[in-house]
Amino acid sequence: MAMREFRMPDVGEGLTEADILTWYVKPGDPVTDGQVVCEIETAKAVVELPVPFEGVVREIRFPERATVPVGAVIISVDASGGDAVEPAPEPARQPVLVGYGVSDSPVVRRPRKPSAGGRPSAGPGGVARGTGPRPLAKPPVRKLARDLGVDLSVVRPSGGGSTITREDVHAASVLDLGSRAASVAVGEPAVGPTPTVSPDPRETRVPVKGVRKATAAAMVGSAFTAPHVTEFVTVDVTRTVKLVEDLRSDADMAGLRVGPLLVVAKAVLVAIKRHPEINSAWDEGTDGQAGIVRKHFVNLGVAAATPRGLIVPNIKDAHTRTLPELAAALGELVGTARAGGTSPAAMRDGTFTVTNIGVFGVDTGTPILNPGESAILAVGAIKARPWVHKGKVRPRQVMSLALSFDHRVIDGELGSRFLADVAAVLENPKRLITWA
Repeated sequence: MAMREFRMPDVGEGLTEADILTWYVKPGDPVTDGQVVCEIETAKAVVELPVPFEGVVREIRFPERATVPVGAVIISVDASGGDAVEPAPEPARQPVLVGYGVSDSPVVRRPRKPSAGGRPSAGPGGVARGTGPRPLAKPPVRKLARDLGVDLSVVRPSGGGSTITREDVHAASVLDLGSRAASVAVGEPAVGPTPTVSPDPRETRVPVKGVRKATAAAMVGSAFTAPHVTEFVTVDVTRTVKLVEDLRSDADMAGLRVGPLLVVAKAVLVAIKRHPEINSAWDEGTDGQAGIVRKHFVNLGVAAATPRGLIVPNIKDAHTRTLPELAAALGELVGTARAGGTSPAAMRDGTFTVTNIGVFGVDTGTPILNPGESAILAVGAIKARPWVHKGKVRPRQVMSLALSFDHRVIDGELGSRFLADVAAVLENPKRLITWA
């Protein structure tokens, strides 16, 4: 028997662990080279893992929802060409090769429901499985189903389509809660996921994992490492709002995502061109000699709220993009993030970040730097306000901007000039042409 072992890879830079979300195979299943065998969640993204060899699955080392260290064996495959076998009883966890080390008690998320009412039973290693092909659902919907303890293989898509939606999952969860309540009413024990509760029954403790855990650590590190300074400016953006309306009807922008954020992004790129020192990073150095790294490219990060938490993917070489190209890149970035498909590579090597808090109706804030960067711009909501325009008080479209920067890299003058330039472009977007 030629046994091959597949280890948890590092799918990001320096990640030490990942959570197994879903197994797509079970012991006895044949697999081919490149076949996706499981879905994992790291601190940066949800990723599907393909197995790098073919054969028959013999053992699954970790159940779904287990937190597994990078380097640990997660699945073993008989590559000798033997026949598929019936699943064996749940195996005990086996030690991995010396040098990686696995804790005796991996952190395990809320378990799936045991078989009841026609639900699929759990396979080896606690792997829940149903019959038939894998149900169609986007990653955020799969995560919602896992959190609610809903088995997607028994959820019927609504609306005549074949893809399961969030509404379908919620509906299945409500039905399941009703059936469990009926069971309790007739004296049968209730089954299902058990939330982690505090001594106070009015509270529920939610473990911090994945993106939320990574974000918390990164923000604490950033806030207490880089000396933050935040400056604010309020600007009349009536002309920018008019420009956005015109762009939406422009044939060259047809089918593209066009909004105020697009003009803000372009204004930031113009201001960085005028003040390239803003696009820098502090480097402690490996020999104890600190330095400032000037970036001669702009990977523009855009903070995106997703079902997994806040992430900051970036548009690579944004400074080289035309306005239509920038609009297309923004649309793809936001769409991919909302679908839960942002890759770790898309979040690496950012140089400057824009966070659009205005979409929540918020006027302004004090953003914290994205680690590895020296400046971040918070964009507030656009609101009609009384404003002095051409000597008279008129209703105008007004926005507030907040720039936080690392005072080790950027002094007050540079930060102020940069912020003033961004505001000047938004006040008079013709400067996109004259300053470009």
